[in-house]
Amino acid sequence: MASRADNIASNLNLGNFAKATELKQRIWFTIGALIVFRFLSFVPLPGVNPLILSELYSQTRGGILDLFNAFSGGSLERMSLIALGVMPYITASIVVQMASALHPALSALKKEGASGRQKLNQYTRYGAVLLCAIQGYFLAVGLESFAAQSGLQAVVDPGYLFRIVAVINLVGGTMFLLWLGEQITSRGIGNGISLIIMAGIVAQFPSFATNLFEGGRTGSIAPWIIIAFLLMVVALILLISFMERAQRRLTIQYPKRATQRGMMQAERSYLPLKINTAGVIPPIFASSLLLLPLTITQFAGSSVDTNSGFYSVLQAMNQYLAHGQPLYMALYAIGIVFFCFFYTAVVFNPEETADNLKKNGGSIPGIRPGKRTSDYIEYVLTRITVIGAIYLTVVCVVPEYMIAQTGIPLFLGGTSLLIVVNVTVDTISQIQSHLLALQYGDLIKKAKLKGRMR
Repeated sequence: MASRADNIASNLNLGNFAKATELKQRIWFTIGALIVFRFLSFVPLPGVNPLILSELYSQTRGGILDLFNAFSGGSLERMSLIALGVMPYITASIVVQMASALHPALSALKKEGASGRQKLNQYTRYGAVLLCAIQGYFLAVGLESFAAQSGLQAVVDPGYLFRIVAVINLVGGTMFLLWLGEQITSRGIGNGISLIIMAGIVAQFPSFATNLFEGGRTGSIAPWIIIAFLLMVVALILLISFMERAQRRLTIQYPKRATQRGMMQAERSYLPLKINTAGVIPPIFASSLLLLPLTITQFAGSSVDTNSGFYSVLQAMNQYLAHGQPLYMALYAIGIVFFCFFYTAVVFNPEETADNLKKNGGSIPGIRPGKRTSDYIEYVLTRITVIGAIYLTVVCVVPEYMIAQTGIPLFLGGTSLLIVVNVTVDTISQIQSHLLALQYGDLIKKAKLKGRMR
């Protein structure tokens, strides 16, 4: 049976798409939904001048807005209806996950099964609406104040009416993206939210590639730098593809059970522990915290007294925490390692896993059920998290070092590269699963026909 499955998996190719009618419909639906997302990213908010927005945004480059702008496919730079993207939902989801691991009431909801997960998902949506409203209001206020200080009036009619309209449109745009992501998940392929984020990142690649090769043609960028950059990207993609699929499998043994032939046989399975359990959360958190002072200083502008100590502290922090500075890269690496261990401890509970194994009669060979199993799982998880933290640090710090040494304005940083590769691998796995299910269905039909013929 295993060899037959291996043969089926090895025969998966593009020729099987001719029979996969449902799969083709799902792919076309996903492409259509992503096209709608890209169209919305070019629809500006009511009451703003999109021609002046690009000039204002160019003065605030380097802050945390660059990170959000990359995830939204340039929507924040154009101040479109979906300028905030799905980041409020991602932030609310992370907060709810942490709260469910720390708060007893939410932790009890998490253990209730499907109904509990539905309530937690509802809380996540409420949190996303609240965060989106707060971010939208401060974004509108900051846009008015920053435009007045720079002499470029991007808002046609500043005031509370513009702020209310901006908040309503931004909340509606984010909620529509969440609905679109759910439709992609149910009627398309893979995780819709992840595909939307990946589409936003990939949408900026053509302009970046054009600028890169144009710099090589004009001589502003040396050819060897372009070659080294391309080799680095290929190496990082291979590393990410390998490490994100890497697992540490713990053997789980269950009590012996009688088979159909009357023989007693012990069942065995595996508990897979991912090398990178935290995913892309550590670099997002670390970069957001490091870029926050620069963003505050940029939007503070002349409203903060330049002779005050607070302004002097922010200026000093911006000088030492700029991209490529040794202090920035050191703190960035430390932040990634810290959040890697912290978030892994939040999303994975060894005690709960050990209790579930004990209830189901499973055990790790050579390890007693209960606390010994929990300690062993925690020991293994800590060791592989060290490898995962080193891997994330290399993937995220190497592009930063490359930017500092070459001066290439690289939007495709380590975090973006992680998201693109992860979502691509997951999407390919989803397509392979559909094709594999199709071929298994054909085998079952053939087996039934042979049974009737006999």
